[in-house]
Amino acid sequence: MGKKIFVDLTHPFSAEIPRWPYFEKPVIDNAHTMAKGGVLTQKITCTMHTGTHCDAPRHVMEVEFDGRRARYTHEMPVDAYTGDAVCLPIEIERWGLIGPKHLEAACEKVGIKPSELEGMIVCLNTGMHRKFDDSKEYYHYSSGTGIDAGKWFVEHKVKCVAMDSQALDHPLHTAMGNNGMTRMNLLGASGKPITEEYIEQFGIEAYAEFDKETYIKVHGKEAYDKKFGKLEAIGCWGTWEPCHKYMLGHGVVGVENLGGDLDKVAGKRFRFYCFPLRWYLGDGSMARCVAEIDEDDLNPVPDRVYPYGGF
Repeated sequence: MGKKIFVDLTHPFSAEIPRWPYFEKPVIDNAHTMAKGGVLTQKITCTMHTGTHCDAPRHVMEVEFDGRRARYTHEMPVDAYTGDAVCLPIEIERWGLIGPKHLEAACEKVGIKPSELEGMIVCLNTGMHRKFDDSKEYYHYSSGTGIDAGKWFVEHKVKCVAMDSQALDHPLHTAMGNNGMTRMNLLGASGKPITEEYIEQFGIEAYAEFDKETYIKVHGKEAYDKKFGKLEAIGCWGTWEPCHKYMLGHGVVGVENLGGDLDKVAGKRFRFYCFPLRWYLGDGSMARCVAEIDEDDLNPVPDRVYPYGGF
């Protein structure tokens, strides 16, 4: 056995950090400088869901499934995002929807049974963290989860899910597609809306997973209610960030934009540390994510190098 070491699983933060399509650019300024005041004091203005960060239930819902008012950051246990962890390598096509079959295949690959995940932190390595940049490739065309993955995490009593992609949901389940009050239906690389691009590539039945009206049209209202009805029953729009809401509404918290040297711990078990700010009435928080692992257990891959900013 080698010594225990710490591996950074956090994207570096700066004013130039890639951010979600409608987030404002972080502003970093000096309140004091060495030359003028003898100290350096900086101030930051940015959305707390920038870079590697935690989500609290209140971020996406008003009520949790047990009927309580959705909890804010300060109401979550101090160790809600920390604990024994495993990093599951997810094999999926570009823009694919991660479901139980991908999660179970990853468990089999690393030698862990889904029943063993109870109380654990599950980190997903889809490879998207290597593409973290201000790009359509990272934001529009990421693979991601949906309602079926959310139900799987809850069924197996996972404590927290940390994803190396733009959100806890597939991009078409977010406002980048045709969901949400701020829905954008962004233009893709072809110049067409990404919803149209997806239909052309995968077909209308596959796209129906992401769009309430289309799902009902293709599969019927009864099928929609069977799949998304529990979300609708607590006042949630079923196809709008369903993995977020199904997980968080059952107390399974999430981390987005996991990154750093994630490849060094892919397929491994380790201790995961992640602490949001103790923010009263917070909806989430930027955080530092770190893996504690035996040095001899690390994957022999180079340190991460970032293409953006000066990293």
